[in-house]
Amino acid sequence: MTARMLDWQDLHYFVAVGRTGSLSAAARELRVNHSTVFRRIRALEDSLGVRLFDRLPGGYVLTPAGEEMMAAAHRVEDEIQALDRRVSGRDVELRGAIRLTTTDTLAAQFLQPHLFEFHQRYPGIEMELIVSKEFHSLPKREADVAVRPTRNPPETLIGRRLSALAWALYGSPAYLAARGTPRTVQELAHHAFVCADEGLTHLAAARWVTRHAAEARVVYRSNSLLAQLGAVRAGFGLAVLPCFLADTEPGIRRVLGPDESLMSELWCLTHPDLRHTARIRAFTEYIAEAIAGDRDLLEGRENRRPASPPGPASGFSRNAGK
Repeated sequence: MTARMLDWQDLHYFVAVGRTGSLSAAARELRVNHSTVFRRIRALEDSLGVRLFDRLPGGYVLTPAGEEMMAAAHRVEDEIQALDRRVSGRDVELRGAIRLTTTDTLAAQFLQPHLFEFHQRYPGIEMELIVSKEFHSLPKREADVAVRPTRNPPETLIGRRLSALAWALYGSPAYLAARGTPRTVQELAHHAFVCADEGLTHLAAARWVTRHAAEARVVYRSNSLLAQLGAVRAGFGLAVLPCFLADTEPGIRRVLGPDESLMSELWCLTHPDLRHTARIRAFTEYIAEAIAGDRDLLEGRENRRPASPPGPASGFSRNAGK
């Protein structure tokens, strides 16, 4: 192989096919035509005089030469991304863009006033919000900062814990009037539940419902907490929801909780190479200060909506009959 035989674009197409295992998937990832990917891979193999992929019924599989090429391509990709982070990390001006990744529940309402206040303080900084259930790769610069719930932040990232996140059981006034308000977890078996589907089974809330309301009827499932909130508001049944989301929602009442076993944590994280970037440092310091004022809401101590009728509703575990 010689330097004139290769360029980064060739490696870019090669890595995409090797990672996805098909031309069509690589084309979607790269946002090009299927035929473009085919031509680039064919031209790369012709220029090197070696077959990089075996074309099998199940897709494209790396040959031994392809595996060697893939390892080299990953090293090149890592070096380019590291250089990008180091150069970005030397930025000392309060301008440019910040790619922030967070969840739909935090993005929908809670973070927006804080982001607007940050914009007013630093009008030269453009915010790009990436809403996703998954951690975008900060090392690969898919995002610069993550504000996300997690109990185990990745060791490769740095940041700070912003707050605990409390969860409680909620229902609509109409539902509670029709079906009654449970005072303990033992009374949940006769109620209808709004639950997570398989996309959110990793949440402690989903496991809590399975453990404490196994005999209850599930009438609604969704992979979105916002959709579950809407279903509770409509009167489908009860649901375990984050306090910061449900306690500010008109037409929703807290029934039981919060329960310490459901506590999560809210973190602000970034890559170590970006910690000295002025705009990143300004944002992480600002968001920590801003969210400190919301801790009562986030941790379930500030219920901004009418509470459920009198009864022991201060925690699940106290009434769980353990």
